[in-house]
Amino acid sequence: MQIKYVDLNKDYNFNKKKLLKIIDKTLSTGEWVGGKEINLFEKNIAAYTKSKFAVALNSGTDALTLSLHLLGVKRGDEVITTPNSFIASTAAIVHLGAVPVFVDVLDDQNINPDLVKAKITKKTKAIMPVHLTGRMSNMIEIMKIAKEFNLKVVEDAAQAIGSKLCNKHAGTYGDFGCFSAHPLKNLNAMGDSGYLVTSSLKYAVRAKKLINHGMKKRGIVEEFGYVSRMDNLQAAILNFKLKDLNKIIRIRRNNAKLYNQFLNKDYVQTPNNDQKYFDTYHTYVIKVDKRDSLKKYLEKKGISTSIHYPTPIHLQPAAHKLNLKLGDFPNTEKQSKRILTLPINQYLKKKELLYISNMINKFYE
Repeated sequence: MQIKYVDLNKDYNFNKKKLLKIIDKTLSTGEWVGGKEINLFEKNIAAYTKSKFAVALNSGTDALTLSLHLLGVKRGDEVITTPNSFIASTAAIVHLGAVPVFVDVLDDQNINPDLVKAKITKKTKAIMPVHLTGRMSNMIEIMKIAKEFNLKVVEDAAQAIGSKLCNKHAGTYGDFGCFSAHPLKNLNAMGDSGYLVTSSLKYAVRAKKLINHGMKKRGIVEEFGYVSRMDNLQAAILNFKLKDLNKIIRIRRNNAKLYNQFLNKDYVQTPNNDQKYFDTYHTYVIKVDKRDSLKKYLEKKGISTSIHYPTPIHLQPAAHKLNLKLGDFPNTEKQSKRILTLPINQYLKKKELLYISNMINKFYE
């Protein structure tokens, strides 16, 4: 049996006929940069997340950078975040000249709120929790801290569209929620795309201007901006795929439930369940001993896996100037040696999930 970690060909072929019609129809309008599909997507995603406003962008990374910029984060400011994330969260902070201040993580791989207060200084401008794997950080505690110290909050919800805490959507607790629509995400475009949500009309209006060179209208530039627009074609594809998002999440949650049943808990630590959280399983991450040996063993059995992420951000070559070292964030570092991401996509069959689980159990038993 051959099982891919992600199968984008299968994803494309599943909706190929409908997608080709959408592509042809959208391109035939001549609206390639800007267009009705973008406006519709912004309305749709705001409604889905129960946000007041949404802005379509060309990546989740731009959503983070733009959000921090709109909040006034500048050179010398500090932003508290976690070293256990994709590099984009820290890169967005650094690109603005600000300083990332890392906080270690809990067992669920998300930021530990109990460690945040000790990192707050006079230079702290914002907190950027990362909702890793499709599980939200403890935003209730994060927002209490932000209110106490008058700090802004940007949620890196790149992996968490549809995720909830106490029935409130990811991205809607803080000043901004930043999402990715990269092809690997649960709501995926056919290329790079992203979006942000906010409850502030002021931020939404300015964001729409900044992503289009800072132009108020053609020929009138009110401030120097960026080129961060979502293509109209990607918006059309996302409008189509958004209709199936709840179904995709339901299947992935069921796949996770099957893993939890099949995997031997004596050897495999599976994601913990908490009724307050509604996890959407962008990834399904287990923790195991002998992780690298298991990964190689599964490859021989035709099972492709991944690691999110093998090297924490503070230990990356790019972070050398931050003067951080091995041992600074022990939970993150320990997890990076034990985590393994299993296939979880909505096209997997029950027999494939059972096969994967049996091979993992056999490796240890």
